[in-house]
Amino acid sequence: MEEKPLSYEESIRRAGDALKRFPLINVQGIPLMSTIAANWKSVSEFSPDPSDLLIATYPKAGTTWAQEIVDLLLHNGDAEMCKRAPTAVRIPFLEIFSPPPIPSGLELLKEMKPPRVIKTHMPIQLVPKGFWDNKCKVIYVARNAKDNVVSYFYFDQMNLTHPEPGSWDGYIQKFMKGQLSWGSWYDHVKGYWRERKERNILYLLYEDMKENPVREIKKIRQYLGVLVSDDVIERIVQLTSFKTMKDNPMTNYSFIPKFLFDQSVSPFMRKGEVGDWVHHFTPAQSQVFDEDYAKQMKDVDIPFRFRI
Repeated sequence: MEEKPLSYEESIRRAGDALKRFPLINVQGIPLMSTIAANWKSVSEFSPDPSDLLIATYPKAGTTWAQEIVDLLLHNGDAEMCKRAPTAVRIPFLEIFSPPPIPSGLELLKEMKPPRVIKTHMPIQLVPKGFWDNKCKVIYVARNAKDNVVSYFYFDQMNLTHPEPGSWDGYIQKFMKGQLSWGSWYDHVKGYWRERKERNILYLLYEDMKENPVREIKKIRQYLGVLVSDDVIERIVQLTSFKTMKDNPMTNYSFIPKFLFDQSVSPFMRKGEVGDWVHHFTPAQSQVFDEDYAKQMKDVDIPFRFRI
């Protein structure tokens, strides 16, 4: 009798003993989890279909939010259809590798027929060449640096596969030096910004999405060329509100067991606010960060806002 394949959730549960906090290894100068570095050849050689869509972000910049918006747009706001599987299954994470039997992003993609929606945290220089050769559409979401580092700090506490985050003050230093998983926030946001016109990248800002989600979702609708009514857009705004997504088991990562994501330490969807950084940075930390930010961002004019 043929053995029934394991579900994604069951695979994760069975992999518990093999999971641990993985060290970072540099790939072309970018620190990545050792499991990604060990499989880098297969990631870099991934060949997408021209119809595939890539959603790219620095970690904790609104990735899951953008994924859910896109999935709802592609299914005309059908909430039940978008509950067919958790986000990580519907929209595979291209470069992620975990110990067997958890399927990698590449394994999930192999089982899906194009057009597919694919997630990545890779800086633009590491994105497989096939995405550019095949002129795939790319949506990039960027979040202001201070809120991004706060969110990433909490995530690295609860994500038991990432290196120990250490103290908040030390974490800020690592963020400024580009020593966290997926490298420098500064290089990441600047890389996609500079290439956005030449490579037809839809570049969105998290703060704009919070301020006026209808306007920003309409931008995505136009970019994707989908026929979705304004009434459906309004429905998608409600379905992708922070509270709704936090309560939705398909988007809140509650299916990931505690030995991997310990949500008693910090929830995967924590606050989703603009300006929460003011509750974490001391005046001295803020001054040091602002001075470093001014130096690292002096060569671009990305209109980030730290409050709305």
